Amino acid sequence: MRAVGYRKSLPATEADSLIDLDLPQPEPGPHDLLVKVEAISVNPVDTKVRRRAQPEDGGVKVLGWDAAGTVVAVGADAVGFAPGDAVFYAGDITRPGTNAAFHCVDARIVGHKPKSLGWAEAAALPLTAITAWETLFDRLDTGKPVPGAARAVVIVGGAGGVGSIAIQLARQLTDLTVIATASRPETAQWCRDLGAHHVVDHAKPLAAEVAALGIGAPGLVFSTTNTDAHLAEIVELLCPQGRLALIDDPASLDVSLLKRKSLSLHWELMFTRSMFGTVDIAEQGRLLNEVSRLVDAGRLRTTLGEHYGAIDAGNLRRAHAMIESGRAKGKIVLERFP
Repeated sequence: MRAVGYRKSLPATEADSLIDLDLPQPEPGPHDLLVKVEAISVNPVDTKVRRRAQPEDGGVKVLGWDAAGTVVAVGADAVGFAPGDAVFYAGDITRPGTNAAFHCVDARIVGHKPKSLGWAEAAALPLTAITAWETLFDRLDTGKPVPGAARAVVIVGGAGGVGSIAIQLARQLTDLTVIATASRPETAQWCRDLGAHHVVDHAKPLAAEVAALGIGAPGLVFSTTNTDAHLAEIVELLCPQGRLALIDDPASLDVSLLKRKSLSLHWELMFTRSMFGTVDIAEQGRLLNEVSRLVDAGRLRTTLGEHYGAIDAGNLRRAHAMIESGRAKGKIVLERFP
């Protein structure tokens, strides 16, 4: 089968950083679905793994943790799906990725694709939707007010893939005032179009930017990027006893700054449930089915930002380079193998 992967960790500018491959088609395990991949999207985790994870000698590593496609076969213990079903999912970081014509995935972390979306539009959603949902509702516990705080959430990096769906989920499913951060006119408008009540500039001191809105100190911050650079400002803007959640990977984080205000810290990784086979692993499948329902009801929209064409090594290298530049808006998707 056609696939894209790498034999050696290299910069995205190198021709061999991602290469076209011909690999054996995988066989589904008892809990698995075998999916014919129709479209994928690219996430920052793809670029991080490519830079840091060296394949075994003589081996290849296939990346990709977002896909939309058609079920081809169903494992003996997999329930809720049949061949021919259209699905979308974010996969498992401990298994081969979705940058392949056929892919095996645990059925419990798979959702039925929104009927109103095409393959590429659907592929833009799973990883970021799971990340944003778990962060807002499982980690930040948005339904629990912070004493004395404004009923507001600040989403740092609102125009990125996770920020783009987090804005929508917070706006549609909570009573919070949604404050997104963006530093360019086009990304600020993107955030407004997705439903942010306010957009502030994270290239300026964030605490002053949020204070100028005149709504009071927010109780919740969802930081998607550059948390270490923004941490002092985040602590300053948060109400005492507030909650901070992050998803990025700072080289270091001075959590002692949180003590004075008794702030709590929550670190989200959407792969935790699949990585450890947690007892609630099926929550991700249920979550994706709810996202699908909300999309088909017109309450959520795809976060597709750019379509980079067919799934091949050249287009994926281009996508990795754009994500590494920090200038991507929404999600980059690719569709069908050439």
